[in-house]
Amino acid sequence: MNKKFSATRNLCFLFLLGVSSLSLAQTDSVMPIPGAGAARDVPGAVLYPNQEIVHRVVFDAARGAANSDEINPMLQAVARYVNTLATYGVPEENREIAIVIHQGATSIILQNEEYQARNNGADNPNIALIRALDEAGVKLHVCGQAVLGNNIDTDTILSEIQVDLWALTTIIDYQQRGFVLIGG
Repeated sequence: MNKKFSATRNLCFLFLLGVSSLSLAQTDSVMPIPGAGAARDVPGAVLYPNQEIVHRVVFDAARGAANSDEINPMLQAVARYVNTLATYGVPEENREIAIVIHQGATSIILQNEEYQARNNGADNPNIALIRALDEAGVKLHVCGQAVLGNNIDTDTILSEIQVDLWALTTIIDYQQRGFVLIGG
């Protein structure tokens, strides 16, 4: 290979690498869920989110945060995942993501007034993130059995949350439709 061709090829590679990095940086500033961050770039990583496939993922949010004034960690993980897909160029139409909320996480579905009444006056720290996830196209479900078991009036549930019969049937339904289950 001649030196001129090799130098030109190397310059083209560096240019494309720079454009690629620039586009990732630009995407980072316009993430679907502001403030949630994305996975950090790992130099030399081999596998990145595939832009060509549909990412069908259902997250099982069964655990609550350690304290009532903390955001649920599963909501934060989902937000980072959505932002990571977007950062690496996965188009919105290739992101099909759902969260099934139940067991210890159930209280995150409550409107602020009801949350305060059940948590010594603490505000529901999850509301803004739930709304951002909904806005980004994430489907949010709550277990109807958990709603009944916790004596939750459906009028006190955030409008972004869909009440289903049972978390188990919702998770199985998603898996039967080809969604990958995360969490539990």
